[in-house]
Amino acid sequence: MKKRGFILIAALLFVLLLGAAPILAATSFPIFLDGKQLSIDSVTEDGVTTVKLRQFAETLGFDVDFKDGKILLTSNKEEPKESLKITTLAENKNDNHQNLINEFGFSVYIDYGDDQIIFDTAKFGGFITNAKALNIDLSKADAMVLSHAHYDHCGGVIPYFNTYDPSGKILYVKDSFFDLADNKYYYDSVGQKFDFTDGTPGYFPVGINFSEADLKAKNVTVEYINADRMRIGKNVTLFGNFNLSAKDEMAPNMLVKENGQYKLDDFDEEVALAIDTDKGLVIVSGCSHTGIVNIVNSIQERTGKKVYAVIGGFHLLDASEEKIQSTIDRFKELGVEKIGLSHCTGPKATQMFQEQMPDRVFINETGSVLEVK
Repeated sequence: MKKRGFILIAALLFVLLLGAAPILAATSFPIFLDGKQLSIDSVTEDGVTTVKLRQFAETLGFDVDFKDGKILLTSNKEEPKESLKITTLAENKNDNHQNLINEFGFSVYIDYGDDQIIFDTAKFGGFITNAKALNIDLSKADAMVLSHAHYDHCGGVIPYFNTYDPSGKILYVKDSFFDLADNKYYYDSVGQKFDFTDGTPGYFPVGINFSEADLKAKNVTVEYINADRMRIGKNVTLFGNFNLSAKDEMAPNMLVKENGQYKLDDFDEEVALAIDTDKGLVIVSGCSHTGIVNIVNSIQERTGKKVYAVIGGFHLLDASEEKIQSTIDRFKELGVEKIGLSHCTGPKATQMFQEQMPDRVFINETGSVLEVK
C-alpha cells in the first residue's frame, strides 16, 4: 500500500520541532504554509517551537482521534476521483454467470485507480478461480480487508497467500478480530440443514481456521484497525465501532464460546468499507451483523456525505417485516441509488426491497459488477 500524507505529516513534525537560536524568553512566530499565513498560535522558547496539535493538523486537512493512548491522524483532504469498478468474485448464487463458481460466502474485488482491494474471501478460495475467468489479476491487489471472523468471509485467505506473494500487500482487520475468531458458533435449535449444519439441533462452529501465527509464518503484513475509521486508499476508508441503536438486538443464534460458556456475539470486530466517488459514497459491507442501518448511519454521520450505493449482505434473514420496512424507509430517506443485495439479506427482505425499490435494487451474485464513473 502506497504511503499517503507523508508531506503533510513531515510538515507537522517540522513545525513541532522547529528550532532557532536559543533565546531567553518565549516568542510567538507566524506560521506560513505555501506562502499563506495560518491563523495558528505558536510559541518558541529555548529554540523549540510548539503549536496546538489538533488545530494545526486540522488546518492541514487531517482528522485527529485519540484511541488507546495513541494520537491518530487521518487525512480527509479531497483527492481526484477515479472510475470505480466492484466485481463480486464469490456469492451463493451464480444464476446469470454459470461459467463461474458459486460458493457460500462473499468476496468482492475493488478496482479504483491506484487502489486494488480484495474485500472478504468467501468460504474456500473459489474467488481466485473466478478472478482468473474474469481476467482480474489478483496479484495486483495491494490490500485485503476481512469484514468479520466468519469462515464464509475468510476461508480464502490462506489459499490466496499460498498462491500470491504477500510482499507489498497489507491485510486489514479490526484489532479484536482474532480475540475469539476460532470460537464463534451458530446455534440451531430446530435442526435445519445449512451449509454449516448437518440437520440436527446444536452448536456449529462458524469461525476461522487460521491464526495470527499462520499469517506471520507466510510473511503477511497485518494492520490492525483500532479507531473508528482508517483511510487505506486515496478515497477509500475503513469504518468500525458502529453506533448501535438502543432498540436493536444482536442475533440470538450467533454466539461466541469463552471460558466454556456460550454468550451473544457482539461482532466488535466487524468493519465496512466506504469509497468516495463523485456520485457519493459506495459502502461495502460483508454481513452487517451489527445492523446495516447502524453501519450506513455511522458512516454517513462521520463523513457528512451522500450515500450513493450500498452493496453486501444486510443480515435480515430473521428480521421482522417491521424491521425490514424501517430499513427500506431509511434507504429511501438517504436517497441511496444503487443497492446490491447479497445472500444473507434473506428472501423476505430481498422481495420487499425489489417490490418497493425496483429501479435501484439488484441481486448481487457471483459475477455481478457495479461501476461508478
